[in-house]
Amino acid sequence: MRTLLAISLSALVGSLAWAGEDSSLVIDGEEIKIRATAPAHADALDEVYSGWVFRTDETQALQMDDFENPAFVFVDQAIDMFSKVDGTEGKSCASCHDDVAEFAGLRPTMPRVVDGEVVTMEDMVNGCRTKRMGAEPWKWSSASMTAMTALIGLQSRGTEINVKIDGDAAAQWEAGKELYYTRVGQLDMSCANCHEDNYGNMIRADHLSQGQINGFPTYRLKNTKLNSVHGRFKGCMENIRATPFKEGGEEFKALELYLASRGNGLSVETPSVRN
Repeated sequence: MRTLLAISLSALVGSLAWAGEDSSLVIDGEEIKIRATAPAHADALDEVYSGWVFRTDETQALQMDDFENPAFVFVDQAIDMFSKVDGTEGKSCASCHDDVAEFAGLRPTMPRVVDGEVVTMEDMVNGCRTKRMGAEPWKWSSASMTAMTALIGLQSRGTEINVKIDGDAAAQWEAGKELYYTRVGQLDMSCANCHEDNYGNMIRADHLSQGQINGFPTYRLKNTKLNSVHGRFKGCMENIRATPFKEGGEEFKALELYLASRGNGLSVETPSVRN
């Protein structure tokens, strides 16, 4: 199986020239860091690259202009939801948080580990909804959730990712690393086979990126909606014919922690645009 897979990949991959190899990502006059020296714990990489680097010029251009970026349709919806009263307590997000800008600096540190458990942005949103607003939790990859996490993440755009992996986070980080390198599915592949061993190559009609998640939630032209990190994990597992873990489950949370840390040094791009 592995020999056949290697032959198939060899036939599909193309040039190492990337669409945005020499490009710079500048939004509203602010340069977003899309390349950085790899953090020491990503020891198989010399540099880390945003997924934006691997996109076509046309896709890159969409993200460089907030008026053209289709993700902002959903960000605008989240702005309305932020002030909308929901739940038995008669509260909205704005009842506790006067201005969404107060979340600046949060996204670069997420996810984080609290009392041995990985806490994601989605956990924080649903915690507020259920405990403070008396509202129903949103589904992990629902339109409401991805819109709200995009709005919150936007407040930190341009800030360097700095996810903690030591101390209380170490055990969960190691669990995520193990998942990243474990082969699964009928195609007997791991995350690393595509995003570490073959990034920059062409597979079918697309460039393989390093799988960095500093731009999530991301608008995908393929499905014309905002996509969550766990939704993308699920899609990848389905592509290699593996049974996906549960969105919001401990496996995907640990994997998110590990992947987020591999992007330490890149900037938050939320909301990004990808193929």
